[in-house]
Amino acid sequence: MTPAAPDSAPLPMLLLRAAAAYGSAMRAALAAAGFHDLPRNGLHVIGGLGARTQPCPLAELIEQLRLSKQAMGQLADALVVRDYLHREPDEADRRRLVVSLTDRGRAAARVLTAARRSIDAKLLEQAGAADIERMRRTLALLGNLGHTTHRNPGKGETS
Repeated sequence: MTPAAPDSAPLPMLLLRAAAAYGSAMRAALAAAGFHDLPRNGLHVIGGLGARTQPCPLAELIEQLRLSKQAMGQLADALVVRDYLHREPDEADRRRLVVSLTDRGRAAARVLTAARRSIDAKLLEQAGAADIERMRRTLALLGNLGHTTHRNPGKGETS
């Protein structure tokens, strides 16, 4: 399939291709490092927790990934069973759960970071710093727009 010209391709198609470029590179790096069993959305959980030094409330991950509680619970279960994630009650509120990376999870996060940096470097080489910064700002605006208008359809919010 021929890449679409940026000025003629629908934005959702460009976003999917961009996500696929990162996802493919990250999956290949993980497989090469022996982390072939990471679930699909596990990339986002491991990558997001990789920079943290403290446990993260599970509710925060649900919000960031825009997953249902059930889907996040299933994903967390898979990551715990596969020794990427540790889950425990929050010390401040025992009714809530927090998650943190295991040693294996931290090792996978380092692989993900290296793969992301490799893609980032290639993009910087081709696009330049100003275009990347503009793209980051635009994507943040788009993400926030979608978050505020489509977060919870059917519960008094617009869809």
